[in-house]
Order: sequence, then structure tokens, then C-alpha cells
Amino acid sequence: MKTRIAIVDDNTFLIKAVEEKLSFFEDLEVRFTAINGREFIEKLDVNSNVDLILMDIEMPVMNGIESTYLVKQKYPHIKIIMLTVFDNDENIFNAIKAGADGYLLKEINAGDLHSGILETLNGGAAMNPSIALKTLKLLRNPFVEEKEKEEIKLTGREVDVLEQLSKGLSYNAVAENLILSTGTIRKHIENIYRKLQVHNKLEAVEKAKRNNII
Repeated sequence: MKTRIAIVDDNTFLIKAVEEKLSFFEDLEVRFTAINGREFIEKLDVNSNVDLILMDIEMPVMNGIESTYLVKQKYPHIKIIMLTVFDNDENIFNAIKAGADGYLLKEINAGDLHSGILETLNGGAAMNPSIALKTLKLLRNPFVEEKEKEEIKLTGREVDVLEQLSKGLSYNAVAENLILSTGTIRKHIENIYRKLQVHNKLEAVEKAKRNNII
């Protein structure tokens, strides 16, 4: 039985390059591709018969870390390998927090990519040597949230918005549920990011949970 794979990357040339690498192996099959996280989530909801996802990090609309978090909430059995050109500590840390099962660089050759996929499917964690070293360093010296214990004051409506975001809803869906305009929702989210000192929905939801806000 072939391993069913999805590829998510905003660069269609790189999608083709990855598909070409996978084409050497008869035990792998690319089910579908997507050019951003939102498109991918929509496709996955229609066809979730996927065993493993090769996920880029930097993408418009919805990035790979947010997408990974949402996939793991809804389809925890699907394995996810971050396939990216970025190997900085923050990306690795956030990808692991979001639930990524492996982290490989796009420059990887076809054979090593195939081995990494099999390793991940068998319960391992595929990582380039350089990534593995950085991961060990992160485990020994985890990021310290210096201002984590500061009192964070959100309005009741901002908490409502955060709770909606934690369910993976779009801005339009949140606006509809709270009977507000999309513009008002975006303003609330802007205020939430500023107060929590975060940069995206995943970080906002995670920090709110750690501080028992939601």
C-alpha cells in the first residue's frame, strides 16, 4: 500500500521539485498539493486520506506553523514534516510546539527525504543533523518567556474572539458568530496581539491558554 502524501508550499516550482524527488519511489504517492495553509486545510477537509504532509513554513494567508497546529488538532494521526529553507531556533521551536513530527531542509536529496518519511511514519522524528543539534540545544536551554507572568488584561470581547480563534475559525466565521463586522474582529485581533506581545494566531492562543485566559 502506498504512503499518501500532501505537499504544501507557496512556491509551485519547489512543489514540482519535491514531487520529482518522490517520483523515484513506488511506495509514495502525492495525493494533492496546496500553495498556502488555508487552501490546504480546505482540501484536507474534503479528502483527509493522507498519511503524511510535507509542510513549508513561510506562506501567505496561513503559514505552515499555524497549519500544523490546526491539522494536529483535527487529524492527530497525520504525520507532518516541516520541509523548509529556514533552520533558525524560533522556527524549530514553534514547529515542535505546533506538533510537527519532523523537520527537514529543502536541499535534502531524494534518498534522504524518502528515508525521513519512512522514519517518521514508523514513529521516529526525521531531522537534518544540523536541525537535530539545534533541537538538543533548545531542549537544554528552552526559550524563557520573561514576561509570561505579567498581568495580561484583555476585554471580555477580546477573550470571546480568542476563544473563537482557538477553534480554528476564519475571521469571517468569528465575525458571524459574534455578530460583528470582519473589520471589528481584525481590530480586536490587532489589540490582542499587542497585549499578548505575539505575532500570529497560534502564538496568541497558546499564550492565552498558558495564562488561563481561555
